[in-house]
Amino acid sequence: MDLELPIWFEIGSLVVLTLILVADLLIILKRPHIPSTRESTLWVVFYVTLALIFAGLMWIFAGGEYAGQFVAGWLTEYSLSIDNLFVFVLIMTQFAVPRRYQQEVLMVGIIIALVLRGLFILAGAAIIEQFSWVFYIFGAFLVFTAWRQAFPGGDHDSDVKQENFIVRLLRRTIDISETYDGAKIRTVVDGKKMFTPMIIVFVAIGVTDLLFAIDSIPAIFGITQSPFIVFTANLFALMGLRQLYFLLGDLLDRLRYLHYGIAFILAFIGVKLVLHAMHVNELPFINGGEHIEWAPEISTWVSLGVIVAAMAVATIASLAVSAREDKDKRADAAAGVVDDGTGAEPHAEVAAETVAQEKGTPSTVAQPSAPDER
Repeated sequence: MDLELPIWFEIGSLVVLTLILVADLLIILKRPHIPSTRESTLWVVFYVTLALIFAGLMWIFAGGEYAGQFVAGWLTEYSLSIDNLFVFVLIMTQFAVPRRYQQEVLMVGIIIALVLRGLFILAGAAIIEQFSWVFYIFGAFLVFTAWRQAFPGGDHDSDVKQENFIVRLLRRTIDISETYDGAKIRTVVDGKKMFTPMIIVFVAIGVTDLLFAIDSIPAIFGITQSPFIVFTANLFALMGLRQLYFLLGDLLDRLRYLHYGIAFILAFIGVKLVLHAMHVNELPFINGGEHIEWAPEISTWVSLGVIVAAMAVATIASLAVSAREDKDKRADAAAGVVDDGTGAEPHAEVAAETVAQEKGTPSTVAQPSAPDER
């Protein structure tokens, strides 16, 4: 059964969401700044609430099945977008982007991602409409991607290295200044117009978005074949990503098991796609071109439960291990065990200083000088 929504709902939704994104972009351009934790939190809560309201409207107009598909697709794309933030952090660090202008870079990256994913969604929907066997390819690709995510082959550093070829080619092709000029792409150096390093950052972000679009679009098509749900799930996943970048901050380094959760989700959806391809099989060399009836169809609600459970386990495990390590470090510091990497003996004075810095208090109290005995 195809999704049937009032045309005014589909058009109205896209118009409202586009206006929100434009307003978000105008705020950045008018007042570039480093958002506070409170500001970032409010924006993230706003976008998450907006997605849940949209899911409620989907339930009213299309039913629970399609609302569940939207939520499952949104959560999948949201988890993949968070994974995308790790690479964004590497790019920002690699090119030393001033923190004040990182919001604009992220917003440009989000816009590029929306355009690329929109094109992939249109292409994917057209291919699926004509060739049901493409689910075999999507499924195998997702299982491969899951393996690459879970093991060293999926290291984020390798994604940045893949971009270096394009960046080097760009440097050889156009004149690029040595320093940034605010958030400008073009500047004037000694009377000569040149590009700023910001153009390299935008290209690196764009290439990253392309790589992630290749991974994420087959994943969500494993949950729903509705182009409208696929696009809106991607749109909501990308909305608030900029604020989430600043909200998570150093917490990204603590989410050490997140990639395992994402890998499990991708592998699960990959298997689901292969089972679906078997269920609607039309390839003549598989089961004589007949549908494989014993192949189970995994429901949307089972998919949603697996996605939520995988992300919850990965996040809780990551934070629990980080908290335990922090506790051990504080205990070692209090006991005078300080590892400076040299193998030297522990120094109680250094440990006391470490504990004092963490608590924000002076490590020692100056003693009054002894009276002059002369």
